[in-house]
Amino acid sequence: MSVDGWNTVLVLGGTRSGKSEFAESLVIDAPVVRYLATAPEGDPEDTEWATRLASHRARRPGSWTTEETAEDPRRLADVLASAEPNETLLVDDLGGWVTVLLDPDHQPADDVATIAELAEAIRTCSARVVLVSPEVGLSLVPTTPLGRAFTDALGAANRAVADACDAVALVVAGQPVWLKPTDHAVPTAPATATATARVAPQPVPADTDTEPTPEVQLPEVLTHPAPPAPNQEPGNPWAAPTMALPMVATGLVIQPGMELPMPDEYAGPQAVDRLATLDVPGAGLGVLDRVVGFAAATQATSTPAPWGSVRVLLLHGDHSGGASAGAVPGESTRRARQARAGQGALARLAAESGASLQVVDAPTAAAVEDEPALSPEQVESALRYGWRLAEQAADAGVQLLVLGACGAGTEAAAAAVLAATAGAEPPAVLGRVITDSGEIDDAAWMVRCAAVRDALHRTRRSPRGAKDVLAELGGGDVAVATGVLLGATARRVPVLLDGPVGLAAGMVSRDLAGQARHWCLLADHGGHPAVRLAADVLGLTPLLDLRLDLGEGANALVALPLLRSVLALAAARLA
Repeated sequence: MSVDGWNTVLVLGGTRSGKSEFAESLVIDAPVVRYLATAPEGDPEDTEWATRLASHRARRPGSWTTEETAEDPRRLADVLASAEPNETLLVDDLGGWVTVLLDPDHQPADDVATIAELAEAIRTCSARVVLVSPEVGLSLVPTTPLGRAFTDALGAANRAVADACDAVALVVAGQPVWLKPTDHAVPTAPATATATARVAPQPVPADTDTEPTPEVQLPEVLTHPAPPAPNQEPGNPWAAPTMALPMVATGLVIQPGMELPMPDEYAGPQAVDRLATLDVPGAGLGVLDRVVGFAAATQATSTPAPWGSVRVLLLHGDHSGGASAGAVPGESTRRARQARAGQGALARLAAESGASLQVVDAPTAAAVEDEPALSPEQVESALRYGWRLAEQAADAGVQLLVLGACGAGTEAAAAAVLAATAGAEPPAVLGRVITDSGEIDDAAWMVRCAAVRDALHRTRRSPRGAKDVLAELGGGDVAVATGVLLGATARRVPVLLDGPVGLAAGMVSRDLAGQARHWCLLADHGGHPAVRLAADVLGLTPLLDLRLDLGEGANALVALPLLRSVLALAAARLA
């Protein structure tokens, strides 16, 4: 499974070409690497071969672990298939693997099927993998049957693996030449492995109401450097991924273990302490002093300013099947269309707050009781799409994002995500279904509960990684919201959450980058049980208890003038 075009890399080269050293340079910045050694030990009296193996072992950092796969050629595919997304694997090399494959001890065997099995394991591997292999296509045809069998098998393996990999490099005399892809610049040394992405810029509308749906192939997102932290050199990269393969050509890498910025840990307490020096009557700001601390930390100053430029992102993505039981058909589309036209409660509140409103279409989620909500490819696209929305907002000078949603079935999707990530019982976090006439629809609520229950039963043996949860249960709006939270964190833009979708995204984003929750503020829980539980797990204490139910995003906009007033007061001059 390709992550941002660079999840798997095949490094080809001749004997003593430097292919192994180059492959090692691609993963040198990863804190832990699983080195899969495929070559057999060989004849004990062959000192030259033993010296080669010892040289390879001596180059490996102490943090790497080595696994021998020479006993069984099929084990290599099993290791790749079971690798976790946050792992980095280095396979050196396929020549040794083919040698074992052709060993009489492993015959008779279907070599073609074994090679196809390895290629499929590479194609579906969720970890980062670099494979090394000798290039035999430039040499003469061997004169012996055994030599021809080895050349044919290795040539077939190289072709199958190259087709499965996202990138292929050929190393000649220590100089790498990238064969696949051919339309990007690719690093040739470890010094560039953590460089900032450089991707051809794409035209972006200045500030429009609509965006293309995530199913459309989106341009790559540029990863912008953030201001250096106090203990960093200005020239150092600020946030290379923990498991870093080449970044110059890959652009954005969204995966577990991302290193994103944290708010200033000193500015928040300093701003709260400063409140005691202000000439204000009474006991002060009460619980709203948390707003001052949050704004100070995210603005990296002890005198935070009220948020001027605010953008509301309204995510419109429906959920099919039982998750949307009781929802009026077409109601979410009507609300999205209304918001685009500047009408309705959300648009009115945004106008009064001086906030821009952007309606974002997310892919419709399938019925989770029967099948995954999204495909893995849709999840990747939606995550990048959300990140790009945050990038656009930051580039436009937005100082605060407000996240809302208006899709049918969002409460059930949030309940499913909470059940998968926090062990919640769906009936306990699934709010009542209210009809247009204000009545409680218990029958629809039971259908939603049953849909979530069946979805959890269907996925009971599935992985619970962040992207797995999004694909199986979360759906398009939660996936886009997760990308927004991660992108906003990367650009140091705080996010005001409001409703189940944003909190579900917060639960998922913590497994991709734990820093994201520290850039989130929850104004009001709105009476949603899912919001209450997710906020408790994430450590987000609601500032207010208004119990408004105006729709996601609207509750936050109601509270926004109050929060701005508090910050304006906190920024007043000292007595």
